Amino acid sequence: MSSHRPSIAADRSQGPVPSQTLGRIGRTAQGIQRRVGDHIGERIRRRRTELGLTQEQLGEVLGVSYQQIQKYETAANRVSAARLYELAQTFDVDVAYFFEGFEDTDTPHALPHGGHNRTSIDLVRNFMALKDDALQTAVSGLLKALRERDAGAGSQPDINS
Repeated sequence: MSSHRPSIAADRSQGPVPSQTLGRIGRTAQGIQRRVGDHIGERIRRRRTELGLTQEQLGEVLGVSYQQIQKYETAANRVSAARLYELAQTFDVDVAYFFEGFEDTDTPHALPHGGHNRTSIDLVRNFMALKDDALQTAVSGLLKALRERDAGAGSQPDINS
């Protein structure tokens, strides 16, 4: 636990905790809850994508709608401890996986949506379907080279190639 986190434990000899202190603690708790929710949602999306699952497929396994999966991934809805355990079992990871890389001071990152998810899922599925290790290595090298070229060109396509 962080030492900078406010404590609501009041020294009984000094009377009740002032309301402004409780308000600050409440805002701090809401902030941490949001950051944790965002992080867990990102980890759910990442693992689902790594496994090549769509939101619909994961929803079927868990017995919920794809909209519910989307809400978990965007932290619009909190993930209960029981659901987190079920996700860990489904993804074949420890529950701790969802907290890996979380730092109390992190700022939340926006989650990409739309075509990016579908493209990522298709890319992972197709890559994992390659049986030849040398071919996987070649594809990986090609993608790395394309990424570096794209970053160096400022994401502008070269129409002369």
